[in-house]
Amino acid sequence: MTTMTEASVREFKMPDVGEGLTEAEILKWYVQPGDTVTDGQVVCEVETAKAAVELPIPYDGVVRELRFPEGTTVDVGTAIIAVDVAGGAAPAAAPADVPEAPAQAAEEEAEPQGRQPVLVGYGVAQTSTKRRPRKGADVPRQEPAAQALQSELNGHGPAAVAEVAATRPLAKPPVRKLAKDLGVDLATVTPTGPDGIITREDVHAAVAAEPVPQAAPAAPAAAPAAAPAAPVTFDTARETRIPVKGVRKATAAAMVGSAFTAPHVTEFVTVDVTRTMKLVEELKTDKEFAGLRVNPLLLISKALLVAIKRNPDVNASWDEASQEIVQKHYVNLGIAAATPRGLIVPNIKDAHARTLPQLAEALGELVATAREGRTTPAAMQCGTVTITNVGVFGVDTGTPILNPGESAILAVGAIKLQPWVHKGKVKPRQVTTLALSFDHRLVDGELGSKVLADVAAILEQPKRLITWA
Repeated sequence: MTTMTEASVREFKMPDVGEGLTEAEILKWYVQPGDTVTDGQVVCEVETAKAAVELPIPYDGVVRELRFPEGTTVDVGTAIIAVDVAGGAAPAAAPADVPEAPAQAAEEEAEPQGRQPVLVGYGVAQTSTKRRPRKGADVPRQEPAAQALQSELNGHGPAAVAEVAATRPLAKPPVRKLAKDLGVDLATVTPTGPDGIITREDVHAAVAAEPVPQAAPAAPAAAPAAAPAAPVTFDTARETRIPVKGVRKATAAAMVGSAFTAPHVTEFVTVDVTRTMKLVEELKTDKEFAGLRVNPLLLISKALLVAIKRNPDVNASWDEASQEIVQKHYVNLGIAAATPRGLIVPNIKDAHARTLPQLAEALGELVATAREGRTTPAAMQCGTVTITNVGVFGVDTGTPILNPGESAILAVGAIKLQPWVHKGKVKPRQVTTLALSFDHRLVDGELGSKVLADVAAILEQPKRLITWA
């Protein structure tokens, strides 16, 4: 019988897919034990604090074991899948629902020399990260007999561990924590999830089904006493708790850090963009833009790039460690995008050097990739300035928070027909409000005002894109 400690078995470890990330959640497995895999084949999709990423396997073989089920958060450097590169038979069993990886001698073996299990372009973690215990994990106190059984199993590999794990109620770590917080024994809960998995609703149902103990009648008192306060109860059916993790968790931390680190100043301007809207319609019929998406955001992006060219000092960052202002001679233009996983800000690298058709193509690819949830961590790094288009939600304007490490962010409000004085007469015109937030440590009021005024002037008279570029 082939064992997991044989030299033919290779373990693929969770790589660092985003420059210093420490963990990732397994979203979906594309293979199962017994499947044949080839070098470069995508075996799973994981979500980091920055994006969802597909992981390719770096060798050929047969899948022997999936170490963690979907929905598990795993530390970088932890083995997540074992592959028999000799092509031996594998047990067709799904991964056990255990919060920790089985202790195995194969995990302690050094990685084979040569190719490392990382994504191209993401680098290799310098040190192997050990899996840390989950906070609040539901670990029951073991009796002496159970301890003896566990000691006996420690030397018998994953099969024995999986056998014991099979006797445990199936539940994901957040559900186990919920049960512990509510004092519910998972062994008494009736599962309704797929494959017998206990869900949050099952735990809440178990709480609701518990009989409420009746208080014994109080003994007569000499004097009337104050009535005890009624116990506070919560209707859990009226609330849903969503764990904060992945992109949403990273975004929240970044926004809090930005708001309380960089002194924000926001300025506003309302501008007539009627001519810009007419130019958008004209470009849609231009053969140079055939097959490209042309919209107001394209010309707004170009207007901001021209304004930065005229006021280059705004394109900078603050280096707190060295107490220096770092001026950037390139523009990586970030575009804030709302996705099911939260707000992300991918950026167009070297946007300043792109022609208008090239900028339109890059914007189209950026938006499509974000909607599909395929934005890579590299696409969200090294941004210099950002545009957030709140107008798509019908919002007039806002006070945007700086993307960490950047000096300015432009919010674009909804473009609406409004009464406007044009050539001495009140006429209906296409009008929008722009809001520019900037880091007041390195951008003073004069510089910030010049940048915003230039953007507004270009959108009011888009021919300035030619004369000012």
